[in-house]
This record gives sequence, structure tokens and C-alpha cells, in this order.
Amino acid sequence: MRSLSVFNSVSVDGFFTDANSELGWAYKFGGDAEYNAWVGENAKSGGGMLVYGRKTYDMMVAYWPTPQAMEERPVVAKGINASPKIVFSRRMEKATWNNTTLIKEDPVAAMKKLKAEPGPNLVVMGSGQIVSQLAAAGLVDRYTLPVIPTVLGKGRSMFEGLDRPIDLRLAGTRSFKNGIVVLTYER
Repeated sequence: MRSLSVFNSVSVDGFFTDANSELGWAYKFGGDAEYNAWVGENAKSGGGMLVYGRKTYDMMVAYWPTPQAMEERPVVAKGINASPKIVFSRRMEKATWNNTTLIKEDPVAAMKKLKAEPGPNLVVMGSGQIVSQLAAAGLVDRYTLPVIPTVLGKGRSMFEGLDRPIDLRLAGTRSFKNGIVVLTYER
């Protein structure tokens, strides 16, 4: 059975986007060579099939396949662009980013099928509504959360709408000189 992971940066106060659904705050602390190497290694190692909701997909496709991304973050851009991707959307007509499959059905039902099929592990990035739905259904196996040393005050939790607690087990921690601490939890 394939595993399903979530990889999302969060602020110290637990938000994965700010009040305007922006993510720029999460990249202010990237000037740490060790952290950048860790991010690059994750991208290079083929973390699996990347999973997005439409909003996150639109943000990602607007940057990662561009010459700017290849210049600024070549290792990560190459890894993300080469990875197989899924976008969940009922409104999109066509996914234009290479290696992307558009799925229009319910994310929970589709993910149950995907996890049962052979293939690469699945990694949700961003996509708070998708994370919340999959977490509530008990489908997320692992959360990797780089905690960015920023307090936003307002924003969005990737767990909005959960109606019960989900207990997790700490599987690992790693800290970097730029103040980012990566917390890894398993269900």
C-alpha cells in the first residue's frame, strides 16, 4: 500500500498560509545552506507523486516551470517539474503542467483508490482543504512540517473543519541555523 504524506511549512502559531493566502513569509528564512541542501535533497530524491488542490496547483505552476525558478532554485525546480503530479479540481478543464493528472472526483474516494494501487508514495503540498479532508478520513500517514520562525497572527490552518482530534506520534525533529525546525509526525 502506498503511503500518503503531507509536507507543509507552518508558522509558529500554526498557519500554513497568511490571512491573504500568501506563502512568501515561509521563504524569508531560506538563506541557510544546510536547510537549502535539505530542501534540495528532498526534491531530488523523488519524494513521490505530488498532490495538489487547484489553488496550490495554480501557484506552483505559475512559478516552478519558469526560467526564474530554474535560476533561483534549480535543484528543487528540476525535481518538482520531473515528479508525477495530481491536481484535484472539479472546475479545471485541463492540467497543463507536465506529468500532471487531473482528478475531478471526491479527493477522499480517489485517495483511497490511489493508496491501494501500486506506485510511488503520495505527498500533499499546500492544499489545506485537501489535507483537512484526507486527515479527517484517516488517510494521512505522515506529516513533515517545517516550522518557520514567524508568528502570523492570522491565517489558515490546514486542519480547518476537523470535528475531532487526531493523535500523532513524533517520528523526528531537525533544526537548522536559520531557526527552522522540521517536525515529522506519524499517525
